[in-house]
Amino acid sequence: MASSRDRQRKLARAKLDRQLARRAAAVKRRRQIQAGVGAAVVLALIVVGSAWALGAFDSEPKKQAAEDTCLWTPQDATANTNLKDVGTPPTTGLPTTGTRTMTVTTNQGGPITADLDLAAAPCGAASISFLAGKSFYDNTKCHEITTEGALRCGDPSGSGIGGPAYSFYNENVPTAPEASPSASPAPAQPPAYPKGTVAMIGNPPGSNGSQFLIFFKDFNPPTPGYTIVGKVTGGLDVVEKIGALPTVDNGSGAKVKPKTDVVIQSLTVGEPNAAPAATSAPAASPSAG
Repeated sequence: MASSRDRQRKLARAKLDRQLARRAAAVKRRRQIQAGVGAAVVLALIVVGSAWALGAFDSEPKKQAAEDTCLWTPQDATANTNLKDVGTPPTTGLPTTGTRTMTVTTNQGGPITADLDLAAAPCGAASISFLAGKSFYDNTKCHEITTEGALRCGDPSGSGIGGPAYSFYNENVPTAPEASPSASPAPAQPPAYPKGTVAMIGNPPGSNGSQFLIFFKDFNPPTPGYTIVGKVTGGLDVVEKIGALPTVDNGSGAKVKPKTDVVIQSLTVGEPNAAPAATSAPAASPSAG
């Protein structure tokens, strides 16, 4: 049987353990409180510092940096000698509302005019406008009358793989037609590319530069892939006349090259027009012969 002295020692030891545990808990709580206060102070300093850096305490607000509207991907003109390096369009400050009028004069009559849609295809419109300002299109041939019912232009080399020394991605591509239940007929849907549509075309697809299509027939593919950049507003009859020209082999087995040269004598783009893009059908104008 344990002596009374042993019991007293055990009780004293237990009391000491409890006291030490309480002290340790108190120290831990103080540290947690101090850590919380310190974190709050640091957070407050970060918030104040960020607000100061962003100009919250300035007498005049700072201007935000301009964001890129378009991104131009460089292309190697030494690897592809069909490319023509005339520089790169700006990435910021590009118009993104209204239209710009593109005027194309060819040896087949005209002029052909089209509204470039700055809201729906700002990069396509910017590219054409920039290149037109460099006389990139002047005295070049429209090298194809495509089986899709479009006139293909904008490649100075006439090879189909030419263009500027940059490219940009698709924008404003129509959505694929919706499938209807098999039990009912498909509802009538407008074509993805109505006659008079101006669209960008690249090689490979989706890699656009200078080449464009002007459709002289409705075209409704199962999976649209061309960026719509605008719509013909005058001279559609000239485009239809060119589309009716006989074609010959283009050298690769495709009978798409116009037998008679179709030459763009000049292509110009006007200043931005604040009016929204026209929604009426492309208009025809008398050809100059």
